[in-house]
Amino acid sequence: MKIRYAVLSLAAMGGVAVPAYSQKPSLGMLDELDKGAWELRERGDGAAVHKLCVENGRELIRLKHRGMACSSVVVEDKPDEITVQYTCRGRGYGRTHIRRETNRLVQIDSQGIVNGLPFSLVEEGRRVGACRN
Repeated sequence: MKIRYAVLSLAAMGGVAVPAYSQKPSLGMLDELDKGAWELRERGDGAAVHKLCVENGRELIRLKHRGMACSSVVVEDKPDEITVQYTCRGRGYGRTHIRRETNRLVQIDSQGIVNGLPFSLVEEGRRVGACRN
């Protein structure tokens, strides 16, 4: 009987274990977004439009803190949406939620503090073509 229990235990353990090579990297959804020129359109009255050359979808996390050295914590990491909280020492912080509709269309909700002032962005991001140099 001891052998039978040992076999069942190993089978149970094997059913729970997931090989590391089958898991996506953290924030992998952002890596799947199409590279190129993106248009970010603010929601609401007098909606401003910003253009951005996106080499990596992870750039969309820190729109108000671009190019700054920041630390981040992944709060939520699902196949089609992520939430990241980040801190840029001495420059502010933010929390960004990105929902992917397609690899060319995302919804971005970001808020925080930059250089001592609050910000709140609710934007739709859409790939519109290739980047121009």
